[in-house]
Amino acid sequence: MGRIVIAGAGAMGASVAYHLALLGARDVVLTDRTTVASGATAKAMGGVRQQFSTAAEVRLAQASIRFFEELGPPLFQQVGYLFLATTDRGLDELTERMREQRALGVPVERARLPAELRADDVRGAVACWKDGLADPTAITRELVRRAVELGVVLHEGVDARELDREVLVVCAGPHSWELAPLPVRPLRRQLLETSLLEVPDNLPMVVEHETGFHFRRSQAGGSIVIAMADIEPLWGEGAEVDDAVFDDRLERLVHRYPPAAGARIERAWAGLYDMSPDAHPIIGPVGHGLYAVCGFSGHGFMQSPAVGRAVAEELLLGRSRFDLEPYRLERFAEGAVVPERVVL
Repeated sequence: MGRIVIAGAGAMGASVAYHLALLGARDVVLTDRTTVASGATAKAMGGVRQQFSTAAEVRLAQASIRFFEELGPPLFQQVGYLFLATTDRGLDELTERMREQRALGVPVERARLPAELRADDVRGAVACWKDGLADPTAITRELVRRAVELGVVLHEGVDARELDREVLVVCAGPHSWELAPLPVRPLRRQLLETSLLEVPDNLPMVVEHETGFHFRRSQAGGSIVIAMADIEPLWGEGAEVDDAVFDDRLERLVHRYPPAAGARIERAWAGLYDMSPDAHPIIGPVGHGLYAVCGFSGHGFMQSPAVGRAVAEELLLGRSRFDLEPYRLERFAEGAVVPERVVL
């Protein structure tokens, strides 16, 4: 294998570079048009979960969780992901999904709500306590540091297309469509952070099943980060935040987490998902000298350890121990599409 150039030094590009170097690749260049972890990775919620609606997503998450466990605190806090239902139908859906996940080996179980959460309108909840919260920026920088130590060349402020290479690995997230003809488009997701308040260290990621409203303790602690899909999808690369949602999101938070009463929104930002048509990633060759690793639809950071290892194996050894067939671009033409439904 000749020179491998990776476009995008976010979580996915960093993982691919690191695992290529671990396997002994000697001519790997990691590039970014700006700087390491400055794009979607820097704006990510930072959740790490195995609770998905399809086996394809569950398996990527399962294969990644051990890496996060090995990193441990403070980079990864294994406090769990808790999904709650406020309707009988929602609880039935969570219960059925729990059965499917348990059949795949995910240790998800029925759960009681933490004492801090309002429970009188909750029909039931499930949780996987092996899931948790991570620091996307810090972890990405750590992987880049390790990759460079192993011989990877890092070029920031460089367009990967300008470099000679045998293979261009497209890890450009929501900008991947600019580098290859891929059905990936950016979707803006707004995140809000509260002012200082009391938050227990072991508060899990809390997700309301029916609405998708979710929140977590901030990485630094002492505040809460809130996110929720917009009623009308915000397609496009804009970074604007609509302050019209502030009151609604804060009201939802106080309803579910009463200790947040009196808090205000301290800051807000918008990140981009690289959405594929079925919310599964596109991984594999997509043309002469082009290899796609994109379309993760909001799940890229949490799945980056397994994907980086699998891609490195396929590029260097010709085959990965992890089955990548469900993620090939050809599935769209072949009609082999099973959409992932748990996109937060």
